[in-house]
Amino acid sequence: MSRALVIVDVQNDFCEGGSLAVAGGAEVARRISAHVVAHLDDYAAIVATADWHEDPGAHFSPDPDFVDSWPAHCRVGSDGALFHPAAEPAFEHVEAIFRKGHHSAAYSGFEGFTVEADRRVALADWLRDRAIEQVDVVGIATDHCVRATALDSADEGFETTVLLDLTAGVAPETTRAALAQLAAAGVETTGSPA
Repeated sequence: MSRALVIVDVQNDFCEGGSLAVAGGAEVARRISAHVVAHLDDYAAIVATADWHEDPGAHFSPDPDFVDSWPAHCRVGSDGALFHPAAEPAFEHVEAIFRKGHHSAAYSGFEGFTVEADRRVALADWLRDRAIEQVDVVGIATDHCVRATALDSADEGFETTVLLDLTAGVAPETTRAALAQLAAAGVETTGSPA
């Protein structure tokens, strides 16, 4: 079967020092790079997603509830929206970047798109065009964008696995809830989150 790796939102704002930092984010970026270098032959395709906010409305708040609203992060053109430097070795092998959330929250990478020959291509279509059947999901954060991306991957019919050793969660309780949701949706998991 043809397998793809989806690297979710390994951006500066989600790593230590960023505006919405997740503990262990930089280490996850480093581990993802090591995984890609060691397992390059396991994947028919490697892609990435990125939060790419211009004006996402109520998703940004000066008084966030950390459920539906958050501090400003990953603004288009900001250093925070750039991929973490520790992920650079992995990104040498990334074929496409799917940017999401221009004007919405957009937790799932399947809400994003890349541009090919002047047309917008969604992640599910891009994977199907390459006959991908299995998807491994890694990145930040286990309990938010990784969860949403993996759930949508399974919903789109891909055999989906989250490599938890290559993820970092925001909080233990929301990460536990996310893992239960993933299991209920038939998403496989391996390892444990950072």
